[in-house]
Amino acid sequence: MTLLDDLSPRARSVPESGIIALINHGRLKQGLIPLWVGEGDLPTPDFISQATVQSLHRGETFYTWQRGIPDLRQALADYYTRHFGGRHEPDSMFVTGSGMQAIRLAIEAICSPGDEVAFLSPAWPNISAALEISGSHPVPVTLDFGQQGWMLDMDRLAMAIGPKTRALFINTPSNPTGWAASLDELRAILDLARNANIWIIADEIYARYYYEGHRAPSFLDVMEDGDRIMFVNSFSKNWSMTGWRAGWIKAPAELGQVIENLIQYSTSGVPQFMQQGAVAALQQGDFHVEEQKERARAARDVLCDALNATGRVRLAKPDGAFYAFFSIDGLEDSHAAALRIVDEANVGLAPGSGFCTGGDAFLRACFLRRIDHVEEAADRLVRFISEL
Repeated sequence: MTLLDDLSPRARSVPESGIIALINHGRLKQGLIPLWVGEGDLPTPDFISQATVQSLHRGETFYTWQRGIPDLRQALADYYTRHFGGRHEPDSMFVTGSGMQAIRLAIEAICSPGDEVAFLSPAWPNISAALEISGSHPVPVTLDFGQQGWMLDMDRLAMAIGPKTRALFINTPSNPTGWAASLDELRAILDLARNANIWIIADEIYARYYYEGHRAPSFLDVMEDGDRIMFVNSFSKNWSMTGWRAGWIKAPAELGQVIENLIQYSTSGVPQFMQQGAVAALQQGDFHVEEQKERARAARDVLCDALNATGRVRLAKPDGAFYAFFSIDGLEDSHAAALRIVDEANVGLAPGSGFCTGGDAFLRACFLRRIDHVEEAADRLVRFISEL
């Protein structure tokens, strides 16, 4: 028996990220335009970094509040009131060490080994892997792609709910498809959860990246007191803080001690100086989010219009998030296609095969970048497609 064989089968079965495999292939290629990871190209704004530096200078480097410092929990409550309406209490906010940890803790709070969680796919693969690591079973519900873009079949979602289902994981707007649920769809999903007496884990991280209004429709618009919903979110996308690894859970206050305990026995809390940066992001950063959204809108139009003009791609201009998810005629193996595009077009894309079911023939391009880079990437991709 090797050392590897002696590890937990659950740990050994976790798949390598298809995105990281592509990055490892092309990260050192001179002049490559990297559209493969889900982040923008701007560093964290100075007003956020300065708040963190000032906190360090004040010596705020000790153990801190497990649920998050009071100022940050209040800032989160105020953020929700400002952008989603209604009254939101700091007691329902819990600061986590990234959006990924927020997802892991939500799963741990809701699920036991052997339970099932249905999720919409194509999907960011980390949700499926997180469920498998926890001993729960991911149940993908594939979105349909047609002339109107990506669509949810509500009957298919209902059929995925069985006696072992504990939750629905709903990411809207979606990574990678850009699909955004309408209010009617959110009501229908919530009715399914209510009737089955199960939870919803709502990943609304891209809610502000919505191109038909100020923000996307949210479960907050349709839920009532007592509904079983946990919201998982992150500071990464809105405020250019991907490397900070800071996020949050919004959940019923009565769950507070359980969530605090889970935080205690995983990270024991997020550093206070980082939380002070997050406070600044929430209190001063609305302008940055709007600027990022407008950059994304302009880049979306450039990239999607160029690709669609070839007549050789399947692509719906996304309603939300900042990804173009498209297939190229004649290229069915997205991993092989992504490798070719790195080598021949010098553009880094993520293969759709890395996004669970339903995306094998698709490629994902993150377009939250400076416009000249997106224009150049579009030109390279168009040339590549024309030469096939």
